Amino acid sequence: MPLLALAQDPAAWAALVTLIVMEVVLGIDNLIFISILTNRLADAQRGPARRLGIGLALILRLALLSTIAWIASLTHPILTLPLTPPLNQEGHPAFDPALSWRDLILLAGGLFLVWKATREIHENMTPGEGHVGPASAAAAAGLNFAGAIVQILLLDIVFSIDSILTAIGMTEHLPIMIVAVIVAVGLMMLASGPLARFIERNPSIVMLALGFLLMIGMVLIADAFGVHVPKAYIYVAMAFSAFVEGLNMASRRRREAVEARSRDPAI
Repeated sequence: MPLLALAQDPAAWAALVTLIVMEVVLGIDNLIFISILTNRLADAQRGPARRLGIGLALILRLALLSTIAWIASLTHPILTLPLTPPLNQEGHPAFDPALSWRDLILLAGGLFLVWKATREIHENMTPGEGHVGPASAAAAAGLNFAGAIVQILLLDIVFSIDSILTAIGMTEHLPIMIVAVIVAVGLMMLASGPLARFIERNPSIVMLALGFLLMIGMVLIADAFGVHVPKAYIYVAMAFSAFVEGLNMASRRRREAVEARSRDPAI
């Protein structure tokens, strides 16, 4: 369809808005990972690392959009596991032993997320020897600017393929996909700084975000084996957890304010 005719089609605009919303929602996972990872770098490296990581995500997604036929072919099975899946309560196989390239990519990404989130949780739970700066913490974790970019790029590949496959399933018009991806990644770029600073100022949010990444990793692994967990369930659970944590943060601040006033009535 010509671009002018596409711009005058209300259905195309509805598809664009819907796809932008979907791309933004799917990008939350990527953004949380980037924020947590870059917060372990020195202050001067955080902004450039976030911008470079998100910029690479945009380049990667636009490059993948130019190979839509190849992306669609990634869903064809290439490997069948020698397993007989058990039956669920409805009498259907509990999982699909036939794996495609997409499934293998999702499996690798899910395992990486589970490993990364588990390692970060362990490091946050392990008693430290006093407070250290971001550069010291990054050095202790074996993380530098290049290492952070490599890890961000690995997750960009997983999330980008999932994002493009979602776009292909929602519209057949390439211009709509391109505009939606650019707008969604642009919003990620704008939100990355405030989100990273919010996570840094509120340490309890770090554990909640790592829990999200752990859950997302398990969902990717399940999806690789054909066990599809509705994304709405995942994001509703994340929103509810964030709401409860917001109440906890408000409660802590009120208690701190009351304690401060009790110590110094002039406050």
